[in-house]
Order: sequence, then structure tokens, then C-alpha cells
Amino acid sequence: MNQNRISFPIVLALLAISLFAWRPSAFGQPANSFQAPASHNQNDKTNSRILYHNGFVQVGSSNLYLIWYGCWDNTCGTVGDSASRLILEDFAYNVGASPYFQINAGYSDQFGYTPSGSLPFGGEVVDQYSHGLELKVSDIQEIVSDQISSYRLPADPAGIYVVLSSVDVSSPESGFCDPSAQPHHGTGYAAFGSAFSYAFVGHAMRCPSIAAPQFMSGQTMLPSPNGSVAADAMASTLAHVLSTTITNPRGNGWFDRYGLQNADKCANEFGATYSTPNGARANLKLGQRDYLIQYNWVNDKKGRCAINSSE
Repeated sequence: MNQNRISFPIVLALLAISLFAWRPSAFGQPANSFQAPASHNQNDKTNSRILYHNGFVQVGSSNLYLIWYGCWDNTCGTVGDSASRLILEDFAYNVGASPYFQINAGYSDQFGYTPSGSLPFGGEVVDQYSHGLELKVSDIQEIVSDQISSYRLPADPAGIYVVLSSVDVSSPESGFCDPSAQPHHGTGYAAFGSAFSYAFVGHAMRCPSIAAPQFMSGQTMLPSPNGSVAADAMASTLAHVLSTTITNPRGNGWFDRYGLQNADKCANEFGATYSTPNGARANLKLGQRDYLIQYNWVNDKKGRCAINSSE
């Protein structure tokens, strides 16, 4: 009998261990995040076309999942913000398939497939401080992974999982409240190595002069379309980071020579606005609500920031 022969059950066990230890992505990369660099010279011409880097693009329809991290109901005193949550839920339900979101359909992958511009709402859950009050990037990834592994949210390869934090939660490592940083997104992994795309949106009242400058005049807070500066500012941030997640989910999709992704190139640009009944500025109506949403980059021959591709 050959003493070096390994039994079939042992082979299966070793294979299972190796598969669990290897956490692949579409490109065999570890968990990652993409942060557009802010180190380029402010005099650089950033109105050039965005280039494709032959990587992954979320083509077709992407499903949106929201994770309300911290406390968002009215049992938390001044921390709770159920009114802002309702406004953001409305935005999440209505932004997909809008002319605004169709701008992302202009970014194809290497096979010519494009995002559809559709963004069905897949579901939402609450996570009450499972990773404390200061979130590292790894914490944000694990918050999503935990929801998938516990079957509270599905493992969806076409999904975008957005962690929205309450006002008492900080995340300096993700760039939140850093005036030089763009909204954070990246790739994480659930059980058995399944990859997911995620994004993080912090509560705008944590640092309103940075996270909600469109509604600030010095230290004075201006009216916002839905009567909640937090929600109205976060809706614009959410639109921004959903667009960059779709067109550059793994960090090797679409970005320009300075590392700026599509919505990064239009940060804090809102174009022509109209007045809402409460005296606020708005530039986009979705469903029954008005919003002031930052422009996105239309990557055609002209290359421009716009609220829709026909503008």
C-alpha cells in the first residue's frame, strides 16, 4: 500500500479550507476601496474626458440596499432622525431610471455592455452600532458582510450596499468630513468569498460646512427643498457615490488622468435652479419631492457636468 496516498475525504477537507481562506474578486484582488485623489493641482484642467481602464463596470440593472447604521428613529433623543430617513428612502426609490441617473448608461465595459440606469430598491435594514461610533473602512465592509452573512440582506452580485450613519457616528478613515475627500466606496467580501460593492454616506450634520455646503452661508443654515438640510445634502452625496460605484466599482473602471471619477468631476456643481415653496433652491424633481442634486459627468465629445445627458 502507498503510504503517501491521501484519502479522498482529506482532499475534500483541504480543498474546503483553501476555498474559505481565498477571498476572490472579479480580478483576484483583496477587499479594497477607491478614493479619488485630491492632490492634483487646483489649476489642472479636469474637464477632459474620463478614460476607461478595462476593469469592472456594474452593467445592466443594479439593486440598491440601505443599511441604517446607528440610531435613526425617535427613541434616540437628538440623535434620532426619522424625518431625514424618510426623505432619503423616497430618493432611493425614485432616483433609478430618472434622466439624471441615465447619465451612467454612457459608461460601457470592455464588451460594450452598459449600466441600464435602473436602480431597483432591494431592501433596507437597521444596524445599531455593531462596530461602535468610529468606523474604519474595514468596519464599513464588515457591517455589509454581516448583513449578508446573517441573511438579513441577499448576497447580490448586482447589488450596491450603502451604509448611512447617524449623526453620532464618525469615519475619518473613509474620508468623511475631510474637505479634500470624495464620498467613499469600494469592494468587500461576504462569507465564502462572494464580492459586493458598497458605499458609505455619513450624516451631514456631523460637519455641515463640509457635507452640506450648498445649504450654508457662512455659519447660517439656508432652507433646503425638503426642510431637512441633513437629508437634502445626503441625497446629493448618495447620488454622487452611487454613480461612482456603478462606473468604477473596483477602482479599475472609469476615471480621468487625475484619478477623478464621473461624479467627482462635478462635486458641488448644481447648475440652474428653481425655487421651492419654502424658498429653497432645487434643480431636480423625483416623485413628489424636489432636490438639489450635484451634477454628474456626461462623457461625450463635449464632456460636461449636467443634470441629464440631453442638457
